[in-house]
Amino acid sequence: MDVSGQIKQLTWLNNSAGWNEFWARPSQQCEVYGYCGAFGVCDNVNSRCNCFSVFKPRSDREWNSNDYSSGCVRNVELQCSAFTVDNDSFWMNSSMSLPASPDTNITVEEASKCRSTCFNDCSCTAYTYDGSDTCSIWTGDLFNLQLLSKNETGRIIYVKLGSPQGSFSYIYYRRRMAKGADRRKGNQGIQISHWHKVNGEAKVLRNENNEVIDVPYFHLETILAATDNFSDANKVGEGGFGPVYKGMFPGEKEIAVKRLSTHSGQGIDELMNEVTLIAKLQHRNLVRLLGYCINTTEQILLYEYMPNKSLDTFIFDGSLSTLLDWKKRYDVILGVARGLAYLHHDSRLRIIHRDLKTSNILLDEAMNPKISDFGLARIVEGTRTEAKTMKVVGTYGYMSPEYALNGYFSIKSDVFSFGVVVLEIVSGRRNNGYYQSEEALNLICYAWKLWIDGNAIQLIEKSLLESCNREEVVKCISVALLCVQEDPNNRPNISDVIVMLGGDGMSLPRPNRPAFVIRTHTLIIGEFDYNHTLNNHLLV
Repeated sequence: MDVSGQIKQLTWLNNSAGWNEFWARPSQQCEVYGYCGAFGVCDNVNSRCNCFSVFKPRSDREWNSNDYSSGCVRNVELQCSAFTVDNDSFWMNSSMSLPASPDTNITVEEASKCRSTCFNDCSCTAYTYDGSDTCSIWTGDLFNLQLLSKNETGRIIYVKLGSPQGSFSYIYYRRRMAKGADRRKGNQGIQISHWHKVNGEAKVLRNENNEVIDVPYFHLETILAATDNFSDANKVGEGGFGPVYKGMFPGEKEIAVKRLSTHSGQGIDELMNEVTLIAKLQHRNLVRLLGYCINTTEQILLYEYMPNKSLDTFIFDGSLSTLLDWKKRYDVILGVARGLAYLHHDSRLRIIHRDLKTSNILLDEAMNPKISDFGLARIVEGTRTEAKTMKVVGTYGYMSPEYALNGYFSIKSDVFSFGVVVLEIVSGRRNNGYYQSEEALNLICYAWKLWIDGNAIQLIEKSLLESCNREEVVKCISVALLCVQEDPNNRPNISDVIVMLGGDGMSLPRPNRPAFVIRTHTLIIGEFDYNHTLNNHLLV
């Protein structure tokens, strides 16, 4: 047995090769009892010991020398008298192997009863609920916890925190020292922190103006039960914010669960922005927010479930595209226009979406479109219709030139994005794709060339050419080209667009040549400061 705590058998090969290990028990370092000490979590995947939230290593000196046996201690000791309200006062991890035998097993009807049992017991340090009726309670120090990989089946454990406010926490990680240069540099700690506002049991969420956000709060246990602990089988998509899961609430009610990823380009500010804005919006062509869960470990939004996912999954897929005939595409165009008109003109707030694109248009069971993802949306006050930002966010191919180049955004920049969406719906092609590179730089350029040559109908997806209403197709292309004109003042308001699309035999204005924003360097990040990293050309 060596300092690792494992019993090993080795054979001597020779002076140059040294000893060869051919047997060890336990086979993995994390299976050595107490390897990471009390409240330490062993991560097999990354070969390191971590401390629970609001804990820290008992001895930095020992941890820096790869000796973790002293474990972790609380930053704030548990003081039962200080806890008067359960404000998310537990740290949760859903991919754990549990400590050795619990001190108590009790039968309860639901997860909330298990939670309250531990909360009201001063000696309780952690609990688990098996999803049926068994509540397991641990007291004292926790040993031998392991963080499992995605391929392993783990359990959910809730560890009581030491902060009576329940509104601030941090996770303290200590990486094991690597070999070579990393070992010489010493062990580096990483601290991650975030905060959120809550108010007692009702979980009342308030915005930065201290106004109550009227959106239902859901306990994490309820969401985990609905999604089978975020199982891969229930995963229905992945966006820049993180994964989306299908969930099932009691009564066979389907929900979509949007879970913010720790690697997301968006953060808690964007998520809070989405909750704040969409809570005040009600329209048949906007996705409906059902609730939220924001605590020390998770940031989650719950939406009505859209069984047909997003528009881009249909129009850019060779086989699925045939399910969207011209009538359905035309109805989608009108529906998106109506949803955008509500944001710009008819809601209590004037809202600029700033990230309208085919992947942010969801389709319900009847293929009705609903605009989603309001993380980047902005409110403009009073009668204002434009604003400026030093941080340009959004998606290339859908950004208007004045926004991409100078940071100006307005209702007319949303109209530009809408024009791009219409061209993509008609053609079944992406604006950022390659279209006869010797003739066109992108879809807008290609559509413009066809239009001035009198061949606009050729833009439509070929499978729809024979069955489509050609007058409607040409009208949609003309309206789209009006929307993507270079000068925002020349673009129509979205309310005018609805009139143009709905009017039969209506004479439309002649569009001016659009501007094409071309990237000379590919950027992977979706958020950038245009003063430093954007290298664009405006071709007129």
